Amino acid sequence: MNATLPHGDRSPDGRLSHADVVAWAVSMVERLDERAAEAEELRELPQATMEDAASSGVFRMLVPSERGGHGLGLRSLGEMTRILAHGCVSSAWTLLFLVLHNWFVARGPQELQAAVWGDRPYVLMPGTLAPTGTATPVDGGYELTGRWQWATGVQHADWVMLNGLIRRDEGPEARFFLLPIAEVEVVDVWHTSGMRGTGSNDVVADRVFVPADQTLAAIELAGNSPPGAEHSADPFVRYPMVPVLTLVAAAAALGGAEAAVENFRERLSSRVLAYSMGDRQAAQPASQIRLSQAQATVRAARLVWDDAVDQVCDVYDGGGVFETVDRGRIRLAAAQTVRLSIDAVSTVLEASGASVHFADSPLQRISRDLLTLRGHMVFDWDRTAELAGKLELGLDPAPTDLL
Repeated sequence: MNATLPHGDRSPDGRLSHADVVAWAVSMVERLDERAAEAEELRELPQATMEDAASSGVFRMLVPSERGGHGLGLRSLGEMTRILAHGCVSSAWTLLFLVLHNWFVARGPQELQAAVWGDRPYVLMPGTLAPTGTATPVDGGYELTGRWQWATGVQHADWVMLNGLIRRDEGPEARFFLLPIAEVEVVDVWHTSGMRGTGSNDVVADRVFVPADQTLAAIELAGNSPPGAEHSADPFVRYPMVPVLTLVAAAAALGGAEAAVENFRERLSSRVLAYSMGDRQAAQPASQIRLSQAQATVRAARLVWDDAVDQVCDVYDGGGVFETVDRGRIRLAAAQTVRLSIDAVSTVLEASGASVHFADSPLQRISRDLLTLRGHMVFDWDRTAELAGKLELGLDPAPTDLL
């Protein structure tokens, strides 16, 4: 049976509310936990999970109301991701980006929206940020060639979004190219220790023609005045791209850490220590300290994350914009959320014994997922802290700094 939301739980016009999305995410936690091993084996989301998401309507949650979507925003997407990660971090991450990339389309001009959403009011589309392709202007559009990594959810995609460089006299221009999945090759490379269910394979394009109205300049997508904001009343359309991206991605790590700490608490209540005379671990002061330490750490991560989300929402819902230094602070908060989440998981693993590393233990899966997730460049602590510190001192960011 699919995890759907009864019509009576929605607003009178059929749109999902924030409460609807949270309720759906809560209903999915047990399902995702039960399917986590299957997702790892498949190296993609089980079909039942995709059907649950499609039938719930969440793929349309960030599509503007003018385009038949639900017009929700950062708080709803972040909370959905955090809660889903209690069941499976990989699944939460994949669903997050399949939802989020509709927001990228919403930030584009109307011609782009019409091309991508022409047949259905949402798209299933992985997106790659690194400009590892090249494009040549031709009559009516561009000819695109290249290879891109990290195409999360590409097995479920009907479109892809790829970043390429155009050589121009005044210098290279980064531009995003949106095209149907049938026009590219998907290369199966995703054999990893963690985040296996995301299926983040490579995508290859070889001199593929992309019409001009299916492209968007990177500076427009990431800027404070995206083209789509001119035609939408939904304030989320004009939110800053990188702060949103980093915070919702960090939510997956936070939710996984919360689940790990709760799993450890439940495990303590029943675990009998090996090589003892039946001693219960819950009675050991050291274990009690470990539990409290992990709870305090994950609570700190949650507070950092909540505060950063509130800052973004308060400023942009109020019609303001972030200065560059503010963007650096949000990126630092997202990286700190991930860092603290991993610290909390490490604390409970150290006190969980060898049996926690059996393949059917959720603790080992969460640990692998978070360690792999941390490899995303926006969570690289040294680079992020250096960037944020540089901005605090009034120094200019480099052209390649992701803000």
